[in-house]
Amino acid sequence: MSNSYKNEKMTDTERISFVKNTKRKDDYLIIMISIIGVLGFLIIWQLAVVFGLLPSRYVPMPTEVIKLFAVKLVDPNPEGAVLGVHILASLQIVLTGFLLAIVVGVPLGLVMGWYKGFDSFMRPIFEILRPIPPVAWIPLTILWIGIGLKAKAFIVFFSAFVPCVINAYAGIKQTNPVLINVAKTCGASNFTTFYKIGIPSALTMTFAGVKVALGNAWATLVAAEMLASSAGLGFMILQGRQFARADIIILGIVVIGVIGIIFASILGYVENRMLGWKK
Repeated sequence: MSNSYKNEKMTDTERISFVKNTKRKDDYLIIMISIIGVLGFLIIWQLAVVFGLLPSRYVPMPTEVIKLFAVKLVDPNPEGAVLGVHILASLQIVLTGFLLAIVVGVPLGLVMGWYKGFDSFMRPIFEILRPIPPVAWIPLTILWIGIGLKAKAFIVFFSAFVPCVINAYAGIKQTNPVLINVAKTCGASNFTTFYKIGIPSALTMTFAGVKVALGNAWATLVAAEMLASSAGLGFMILQGRQFARADIIILGIVVIGVIGIIFASILGYVENRMLGWKK
């Protein structure tokens, strides 16, 4: 019996259950393929080092990185802090700058995209600031703020701020004009239309910008922690270079990647919860 014939004979409840089970199987298959891909990469990496295709002095085996992870949980040597301290220090910097970029950048992009007068006022300023790389702000940041948490968070903020503004702006610009005209015909004010139609329409693009901003924030972390840090994953990577410890460098990179995956998954969950009505 074909699936189409089965679907015709199903009740609504059975059809919903069938769709959910199919989606669950597809999600499980995707997860398994992802796990196999990661394990396959690690096995190839391990074998490449074992058979001398990669120099063990500069490329440690995955097993050595895993051992170092266990050691760094309790041993502060050689750079002076355990892994947990590095992670907490980096999270404090990244989350401060990243969340501030969302709070400032997303509303700014939405308002610029909706109100033409404000867009004309702000866009030239934004276009001047947009191409400036975040690391270029480091000298001025030291002069203005110093070398503490605020200075590092500002560097991260600037790297995350730009994609938040751009995507929120582009998202609200793509609002369906038919919906806007219907709202105005029904007597809705410009602000009401902006709040109830413009912002919901822009959420998909806005979340895409927030995801890009998260990647930028972590990518800028190493540069931000060059400002006289004593802890942090970026600091640990830099110290690994100073001590010629490739394993420490790779451990820092891997931890940043894993934390990035966790945050991306959280953002994906929030997006699905908030945009479930679009599906």
